[in-house]
This record gives sequence, structure tokens and C-alpha cells, in this order.
Amino acid sequence: MIDLSTCKPRAAALGAVGTLVWVVSVYALLVDESLLYALAVVPRRFDGLSGVLGAPLVHGSFAHLVANTLPLLILGGMVAVRGVAYYVTATLAIVVLGGLGLWVFGRSAAHVGASGLIFGYFGLLVARGYYERSLPSVAVAVLVAVVYGGMLAGILPRDPGVSWEAHLFGLLAGGLCARAGLVAPSRRGAR
Repeated sequence: MIDLSTCKPRAAALGAVGTLVWVVSVYALLVDESLLYALAVVPRRFDGLSGVLGAPLVHGSFAHLVANTLPLLILGGMVAVRGVAYYVTATLAIVVLGGLGLWVFGRSAAHVGASGLIFGYFGLLVARGYYERSLPSVAVAVLVAVVYGGMLAGILPRDPGVSWEAHLFGLLAGGLCARAGLVAPSRRGAR
């Protein structure tokens, strides 16, 4: 049976992230386009470091924003099942680790969008199944791999307008989080 008292805070945390992404992106697209560059990861430039935290919040177009919304909410929701603290910790770890990897190794361009975080959720959920080897974790890993496995093509450099590097480093960050136990579930119960 589902305990609704734990679902509400998880849904609220997920909704807050989704809303923040939409508000910042829409503001940048309609009101202040300079925000797109100000919050972008620009590799190996100190003024591009703000993008480590800011890039997932801004998108280059409405199509980009819409394309990222559903997987962000679905995969993020699967991460949030383990609790708000787990979801927030996983999200921050993936954003920081993936963003720093992108900043160090990415090609010289302004990288924006939540797809690095989405790939990080994918990596976390699949790797968690491998490392934990519990029935629920393996079942989630298989489901995620079957439904979203095609997105792995996004880590290949095919389109110069797509940050495959953000995808790759997000995926690696998610896998690293699962491997290192950086976002291990609380033993006191998930809230």
C-alpha cells in the first residue's frame, strides 16, 4: 500500500525542480536572453563555472525545454521514490560532478539544458541495479534501460548543436554516485 504522507513531499520536491527549470528557462527565453550565456557551462573559463549549477536551469529553445521536461520528471520521480533527501542529494551530486566534468573536458561552447541531469538519473538508476542487486533495484534498472536505453546514442558526437559531453559526463556522474554510495538510502526510513 502506498503511504500518501511520504508521496506528497517527494512530489513537491520533484515539482519544485521542474517548476524552477521552467521559470528560469522561460524568463531567459522571453525576457533576458543574456541569462542563457550567464548560466551556461563554458569549459575552462572561470566565468563559465557558474554553469555547473546553472546550466540545467536554462534551455536554448522552447523545443529543448519541452523535450527535457518529461524525462526529467519521470527519471527524477524514480530517483525520488527513495525520499526527498536522496533525491536532492542525487540531483546535486549529478549536477556538480557532471558539470565539473563538462567544464574540464567539454568542447569550447556554451552548454545549457537539463539533459546532463537526465542522463545522470539514467546512469544512477541503471548502475544502482548493478551495484545493489536487490530485486527492486534490478527491476527499475531493467525498466529504465528498456524504456530509455535509446538515449545512450546521445553520448556520441553527432550534432554540433547538442552537448553530447553534458550527456556523457551526466551519465558518468550518475554511475559514480551509485558506485560510490554517495546517495545511499537512509537507514532511518525515507522521507
